[in-house]
Amino acid sequence: MGLMLQLVETGADTRGRGTDVMEISRPRDLRDIANLGLTLLEAKQLLARVQQAFVAVQVRDHAALRPECSGCGASCHVKDWQSRQVATLFGTVAVRLPRFRCPGCGRSEAGVSWPAHCRSTPALDQLQAHLSALMAYRVAAGVLARLLPVAAGTSHETLRGRTPKIGEQLRHVATAMPEPTPTAAASPSAITLSLDSTFIRSCHEGERHLEVRVGNAEMPEGGSRQVFGAVANAGTDIVALIRRTLDALGRTGDTALTAFTDGCSGLRAILAAAGVTGPPSLDWFHLAMRLQHAKQVAEALPADDPNQQQAKAEIVADVERLRWRTWNGKAKDAQVTLKRLRTLLPTFKGKPIRKLKRAMRAVDRYLRSQSAWLINYAERWRAGLRVGTSLTEGTANFLVNKRMAKSQQTRWSRRGADLLLQVRCAVYNGALGSGFGQLFEPAPSSGLHWAEAA
Repeated sequence: MGLMLQLVETGADTRGRGTDVMEISRPRDLRDIANLGLTLLEAKQLLARVQQAFVAVQVRDHAALRPECSGCGASCHVKDWQSRQVATLFGTVAVRLPRFRCPGCGRSEAGVSWPAHCRSTPALDQLQAHLSALMAYRVAAGVLARLLPVAAGTSHETLRGRTPKIGEQLRHVATAMPEPTPTAAASPSAITLSLDSTFIRSCHEGERHLEVRVGNAEMPEGGSRQVFGAVANAGTDIVALIRRTLDALGRTGDTALTAFTDGCSGLRAILAAAGVTGPPSLDWFHLAMRLQHAKQVAEALPADDPNQQQAKAEIVADVERLRWRTWNGKAKDAQVTLKRLRTLLPTFKGKPIRKLKRAMRAVDRYLRSQSAWLINYAERWRAGLRVGTSLTEGTANFLVNKRMAKSQQTRWSRRGADLLLQVRCAVYNGALGSGFGQLFEPAPSSGLHWAEAA
């Protein structure tokens, strides 16, 4: 059995013109399931040939058009032809485009308003950036080469070179585009903003790690959510990113902003510069980690005699009481509990009590330095509001750790990590959609008016 696949052009003036695309041969029986449908190789060949035939029709129709001169308005004539090799999702195509000249004033006009040095379509750039953001460059290139007839995707160096360019565009858009003017109906009453830091390996001499600042902004009533991130001292303005994120959620002068940090003064300064006028609250996640460690060490204390048994029970109860008082924002009462705990510690000796003393000193230092930003977390929790940056911790894991740290042994340059992070944020926010080319690199209006050639 043989099938001929044909591309038929429709339209009033085409008279059903068709182009043979590909002939496929198959046995007439289905005793072997491998004969069912198209194979991957046949599908890739079919996509590539359909793309070439489709582009050929587009080029032919485009060549029949004549632009009007932007100077005198006269109809232009063909000056010469220019050939280009353009990489698309379904293979590389050869495009032969005309250039025009006005016979009256001699002005030259371009036939297309493509960006300079355009060698690939926005759809291919989007897919390459999307896959490179989610997996290693070499793995992403293998996926493209396996599934699509994309010659531009067979080399991981191609993806390594193109993905940062997309990151540059995203960074420019995030800091240079005019701010939106949300309507009153779309303006949220409140926005919760959290900011945290994580670290990745550095390839710079004398520097082991790079600091990466990531954040999350969302509406408490369950509306949209946006993430952002930047590598410290990499050229991306984290303050501008925060402002842009808040504006994307519809912030106005009446929107209440609630911010959380882990207690770092540098992060608080960034939030203040971004327009968060109220003092950021202390994140419960980082405080709870220290309290949980103290609880685990207390429960591991020995209880060899009745005195130790009683002291251990009181220590465990006081650690739990300390957790309850901090959860309810009672910083002064928490200090009272810490003093009582210190009086119970001499009952024990050896390594276990030294571990507990270190854990309690860590809690004490953290509470003393951050007590001004302690809030009533229980009250916010009962109201269904955020109490910390745990969501941002998960965001940092997605944006940074899964791609740039943990099992990944790659060492990053400051610029390379920052630009890839911008792409990953765009993927997470859904900004790398079907309108990618128009969204991040709008083509300027050429002012040309087209007319059918006589």
